[in-house]
Amino acid sequence: MGTHSLDDLRRVIRRIETGRPKRPAARPIEEILGGELVDTGEGALLVVRREFPLSHRHGRQTLGSVLQAPLDLLSAVAGAERPVADARRLLFLDAETTGLAGGTGTYAFLVGAAWLEDDRLVLAQHFMRDFDEEPALLAALRPILERASGLVTFNGATFDLPLLETRFLMTRRRWPDTLPHLDLLRPARRIWTSCLPDCRLATLEREVVGVVREDDIAGGLIPSLYFDFLRSRRAAPLGRVLAHNRDDILTLVGLLGWFGKALTSHEELTAGELGGLGRLWEPVDVERALDCYRAALAAGLSGAPAQVVRLRLARWEKRFARWDAACALWEEAARDAGFDPRPWEELAKFHEHRRRDFVTARSVVEDALGLAEDASVSSRVREAFAYRRARLERRLVARG
Repeated sequence: MGTHSLDDLRRVIRRIETGRPKRPAARPIEEILGGELVDTGEGALLVVRREFPLSHRHGRQTLGSVLQAPLDLLSAVAGAERPVADARRLLFLDAETTGLAGGTGTYAFLVGAAWLEDDRLVLAQHFMRDFDEEPALLAALRPILERASGLVTFNGATFDLPLLETRFLMTRRRWPDTLPHLDLLRPARRIWTSCLPDCRLATLEREVVGVVREDDIAGGLIPSLYFDFLRSRRAAPLGRVLAHNRDDILTLVGLLGWFGKALTSHEELTAGELGGLGRLWEPVDVERALDCYRAALAAGLSGAPAQVVRLRLARWEKRFARWDAACALWEEAARDAGFDPRPWEELAKFHEHRRRDFVTARSVVEDALGLAEDASVSSRVREAFAYRRARLERRLVARG
C-alpha cells in the first residue's frame, strides 16, 4: 500500500470542500418576522412595530372609535379600582407566555403594546429570542408604561398583569401598581353571558367585533411553538404567534370602541345585549339599567334571558314601590312556559300584605301549587306554598 504525504491529504481535502455546495446563510430573525433589533441599554431585543390609521376598520369597528368612549363611565361600570382617563394615553396590552399556569417559572416572551399617536395606532411587539433577553424586554416596556394614563387588557387582572409584575419584581424593577387598569373581561361577561356560548376573546371577536381569523393558532399551542424555536432557532413558525398577538390587541381596541358606543347609543344592540347592558349599568345607575331592561323586553327578548330580565326589573320596581309595574312583570313571568316559583311567591305576598286581599292571594298560591305538582319541583318549594295557603285560610276564617 502506498503512502501519502501531508501535502497530498491537504489537496484531497481542498477538492472535497470545493465540490461541496455551500449552505445558504440563515436569514436573520428580524428579516423573517419583519422587525428590528433594538438596543434597550440592557441588551438587544426584537421589536416588531406596525402603525394603523385610526380610520382602519377591524371588523365592524374603526380603531378611532376609542376616542369617543366615555372612559369615566366605562371605568365605573367595569368596576375599575381607579378611573381610566385620557384615551390618547391608554396602553393596550397582551402577553404571550411560556405557560398558562403563571408562577415564578413562567416568562412573558412576547409582549404586545398599542397606543394612540397623533392620527394612528402604534402597535409594538417585544420578543425575546432567549430567556437571557428578559432584562431587555422589561427595559423596553418601562418607558411605555410610564407614559400611559391607564392599561386596557382582557383577563389581564388575573393573568397578564400579575405575571408581568412578578417578572419586574424578580429582576428588581418597580411595577407601576398605581396605574389605572380596565379589564374588559368583567363587563364582557355581564353583557354576553346570557346570549353567547362563552366570553372568550375569540368568541367576542367573531360575534361582536365581526372578525373571522384565517390560519390562527390556538392560544394553548403558543408556548410549545416558542420552545420549538429555542431548540431549532427556526423563526418562521413564530409569524403565526405574532399575528395572533397582534389580532388580540386590535380586537381589544375594537371592544373598547364597542363599549363606548353601547354606553351612549342603543341603536345597534340586540335584545340580549340590551339585557346585559342593564346588568352593567345596575351598580352605577339603576334607572339607566331599568331603561335597558325595558328596551330588551320590548325588542323581543325571550326564553331564560327574558325571565331573568323580568325578575330583575320587577325587583327594582318593587323596591321603588311601583307596584303596578312590578305586578305586571310578575304576572308575565308567571305565564312563562317553565314553572318558576319566584313570581308566584311575589304575587302572593303582594296580594296578602299590600292589598290585604286574602282570597286573591290564596288563589295565586293554589295555582302555583297545581303547577308545582305538574313540574315536579322540589318538596321544599311545595311545602312553602302549602304553608302559605294554610296561613291564608286561617286568616280568611278569622276574618269571617
